[in-house]
Amino acid sequence: MTKFAYLFERFPSFGQTFCYREVAELAQQGVRPPVFAIRKPKDEPPQDWDEGIVQRVHYLPEEKELLDDVRRASKKGKLTGEVIAALDEWGRRPDFLRLHQAVYVGLRLQEMEIGHVHAHFAGMATRTAFWIQRFFRISFSFTAHANDIFAPRNFEIGLNKLVDTSRLIVTETDYAAKFLRERFPERAERIHRIYNGLNLSRFRRADFSSTPPLIIAIGRLIPKKGFADLIHACRLLLERGKLFRCEILGEGPLQRELHGQIDQFDLLKWVEMPGAKPQHEIRERLAAAGVFVLPSVIDPDGGMDNLPTVIMEAMATGLPVISTAIGGIPEMVIQNETGILVPPRDIDAFADAIEKVIVDLSFARRLGENGHKRACDRFSIERNVRTLLTLLDAARGE
Repeated sequence: MTKFAYLFERFPSFGQTFCYREVAELAQQGVRPPVFAIRKPKDEPPQDWDEGIVQRVHYLPEEKELLDDVRRASKKGKLTGEVIAALDEWGRRPDFLRLHQAVYVGLRLQEMEIGHVHAHFAGMATRTAFWIQRFFRISFSFTAHANDIFAPRNFEIGLNKLVDTSRLIVTETDYAAKFLRERFPERAERIHRIYNGLNLSRFRRADFSSTPPLIIAIGRLIPKKGFADLIHACRLLLERGKLFRCEILGEGPLQRELHGQIDQFDLLKWVEMPGAKPQHEIRERLAAAGVFVLPSVIDPDGGMDNLPTVIMEAMATGLPVISTAIGGIPEMVIQNETGILVPPRDIDAFADAIEKVIVDLSFARRLGENGHKRACDRFSIERNVRTLLTLLDAARGE
């Protein structure tokens, strides 16, 4: 089996539970690659991470210590002339720390006799992996997610160079795989879809017993999640005389604005924003709900959801899902089978869909049961991680 290491921008992170689950499942399967993280997560809500996994993470030093470490390595003759020349030529240009981080990680990978590194997101970690490959001939691969491919930032080592030099590009939906293959046809054979996965046994099934019905939404409070549309839809439901409660779990830059909207619409008794919660509490709130709603939209810069993990979690719980046909969401939410898809920003349609589900309990249960079956079929973490290992083995053998 391939010896490889992980490289993350930050790990473990509340906003990237899919990365943690992947590493945790690998450990369950007896595979424990070294884990490097460029940054240590800060100011995040407490989570129930496995301490054994957290203690395995090697966090890179901050800038001064990092530069000192690279200088010491150079003085000891550990760096080739090519590496030294590249560091000198790049100087303090934007993203210069990626080169130094590559030296730091690459030297340690050499000592471990590890010949491949896998990163998540076509961002900071993968750009560092690019330089590891350039400096140490250690191959790399990466998993692409959402904004990192749909609305990538402009760096000299951009998405085109990452795709061109990576041995393997994994992405989490057929939609994203098609997007990348059409953009990079010469690398199409290296692009593979692997859905994110869940340990499905950890999710208790919803019993639809909440009175009044509980509408639940989960995600970062950012524009592309569309939570303002959900709040507006709740106002319409109240005007129609429907009984409900709504919880929006998460934190982010729109928190004050969304609170203001709830107050403006006189919804304080019906819509709550209790903040971000650890995973075990999220599972509990999902099981207590009657419907999950994620009104995703496309940002003006093209940023959008691809495969929101929270939809998988809702399906694993057996909840009907109401969302929009954006990115890979239709690969999870099948119209009138596992949920309801409505046009983005169509407030009336959202209110209609929610009303239909909370009024017709048999319909809600049928959607939820179908969603649970689909989650079991497509989102098993055990099966999907085995697929990843097979692809990593093949990529390393090129």
